[in-house]
Formats: sequence, C-alpha cells, structure tokens
Amino acid sequence: MSNMLGRVNHIALAVPDLAVAVERYRTGLGATVSVPQALPEHGVTVVFVQFDNTKIELLEPLGKTSPIASFLAKNPDGGMHHICYEVTDILAARDHLRAAGARVLGDGNPKTGAHGNPVLFLHPKDFFGTLIELEEVK
Repeated sequence: MSNMLGRVNHIALAVPDLAVAVERYRTGLGATVSVPQALPEHGVTVVFVQFDNTKIELLEPLGKTSPIASFLAKNPDGGMHHICYEVTDILAARDHLRAAGARVLGDGNPKTGAHGNPVLFLHPKDFFGTLIELEEVK
C-alpha cells in the first residue's frame, strides 16, 4: 500500500469553553464556523471552522466520561488534540497499520464521525505523541 493517506481533513483543538472559542474564531479571525453538534458516542460537542484547504475542529467535553475532559485536566487552556487524515478504505488502512505494528484504539471497528463517515483513532505513542484519526472519504 504505497500512499493510503489523502488530504488532511481537519486538525482538532480541545477547548475548555466552546462558546468562547467559537466567538474568538468568528469575531477575532472572521472565520465561518458551523453550528455545534453533540456526538455522545465520542463524548464531545464539536464545531468546524472552515478554511479553503481544510477545517479546524473545536472540541468541548460532553458528559463526565469524555476523553476530552482528561485532556483538558492536563491542558487547562486547551490545545491540539488530534490530526485527521482522509483514507478511501478505512478497513484496508486499519489492517495495513495493524500489520505494521500500529495500535488502533477502541475495539478496532470504525465508529461514525462528525461528518457521518467511518472513523478510527490510532494510538499517539505510535505516531510521535500525536493522536491520529482516520476518516473514510469516498
């Protein structure tokens, strides 16, 4: 599998207060920001900041067991949470990465992401301290 990665779909930032972050991007930077979307399966509420070449995803914890809550406990001001790369076949990408020694988080089966597409996350220790999300885009 020569080049399984497509473009960078988005860069995700965990934020302690989504409304403040939206206002900063919308008013401070003049950016177009989507409406908030709750994703209970992932424990987050998200918005997307649109750019010509990619998106920034702003994440706020949703619920007490949100993985973003533990991230923000260590980084109270927020910070980069993950980078999402596009793939055309998420199962083939998963199998290739596993064979190469990468760890897929969760049960290894794709979940539905914020764009309605299958997503998987790869362990940050396998990618130089960066959590990687793969999103299947056809």
